[in-house]
Amino acid sequence: MREYIIKRLLLAPVTIIGVTLLVFCLTRLVPGGPAERMLQEQAMGALAGEKTTAEGAGSISEDERERLAELFNLDEPAWKAYLQWLGLARRRVDITKAEFHDDGCAYLTTSAPGGSPRVLAVRRVGASPTFDRPSWYTEEGWRIRIETPAERAARRNELNPRSAPVPPTEQRVLRARAILYRYAWDGLLQGNMGKSYKYNEPVLGMMLSRLPVSLYFGILGALLMYLISIPLGIWKALHHRGVGDATSSLLLYVGYAVPGFALGAVLLIYLGARLEYFPLYGLTGPDFEALSPMGKLADVAHHTVLPLICYVVGSLALTTMMMKSSLLDQLSAGYMRTAVAKGTGYRRAVWRHALRNAIIPIVSGLGSVICAVVGGSILIERVFDIRGFGMLCYQALMDKDYALIMGTLLLSSVVIVLGNLAADLLVARLDPRIKFR
Repeated sequence: MREYIIKRLLLAPVTIIGVTLLVFCLTRLVPGGPAERMLQEQAMGALAGEKTTAEGAGSISEDERERLAELFNLDEPAWKAYLQWLGLARRRVDITKAEFHDDGCAYLTTSAPGGSPRVLAVRRVGASPTFDRPSWYTEEGWRIRIETPAERAARRNELNPRSAPVPPTEQRVLRARAILYRYAWDGLLQGNMGKSYKYNEPVLGMMLSRLPVSLYFGILGALLMYLISIPLGIWKALHHRGVGDATSSLLLYVGYAVPGFALGAVLLIYLGARLEYFPLYGLTGPDFEALSPMGKLADVAHHTVLPLICYVVGSLALTTMMMKSSLLDQLSAGYMRTAVAKGTGYRRAVWRHALRNAIIPIVSGLGSVICAVVGGSILIERVFDIRGFGMLCYQALMDKDYALIMGTLLLSSVVIVLGNLAADLLVARLDPRIKFR
């Protein structure tokens, strides 16, 4: 088994790289992006009567487009941008730009390690920059290049292909500018998943702040599901075709047929809005900080009831019926008749032999359960306005936030791979017929 585990762990990075590479390329190929998203927000703001930019709704500045392109490496080939995201290739960081004034000088401002500003005056001699090189320029690996008006126009056309090309008359208005930058290893292997363009926060910090909420509901929901479904499935198998079995099956089928988010909406309307038994949104109340420790616990539990019901209802029905079917198959197996014929009591044979084999299909689905524990439910979190990991994934997709999409995808992929490995090991532990060779 040790060799199997090592082999699976060695294959895990290959699988994760394949998944992330596929999604990374899809984000480049699918129409739309952060710039288009900002245009949509401006247009919606104009329709709502909000203030727009000086250029009017439906336009963003050239500098903003360039900032987004540099933030997500959209100006690099897809293969190179992916290597930079992984941290296997250096990328340009700390980019500062300044146009040349009428005196022929551009003033570039950057920050020192302590935070104090540093100004570098650059003059242009033809296509080459000339300036007094301070010690920090060489020590920190800075570089400077000149961008001509023609290059600026070509870059603008490349970043905004849907608009008309910049005419030659407007190219003459553009000024040449100096660009100060340096190369650094700044990717996933260096512990940096990038920043969200929408929230301007590190992706890793955003995921870590949302994970506890999804883990809370996921773990609690998984425990409740197994604690109810396994005993109920056993009871239904032992009382097959009875009145209780038929009644519980009908209720389980109804629960399975109703989507969790739809059930959540119904519960919110009747138990929340009309009867006011439960709160309508969130995980805590508005006065949560002023409560005592026991009051905080009661407040969280009060907010947990309705979302937890929606989390459990669908998987509870599926797991219960799977447990019942699996146990019925084992009860009709030949080894059960042999055990009873040799004098073993029926109940003892069920608990010692049939149950162990019947629970194997339940354990084999542990990988998907672990994924659900971490990922949560996007729709349920949206219905109850719970700021969990599932809601974060939804927001990343809706905002087309590339860095956030890749970060949430990476974490989900790792969880799925490790969850499937854990499920395989547990199945092998329960089933002695399985040998990893």
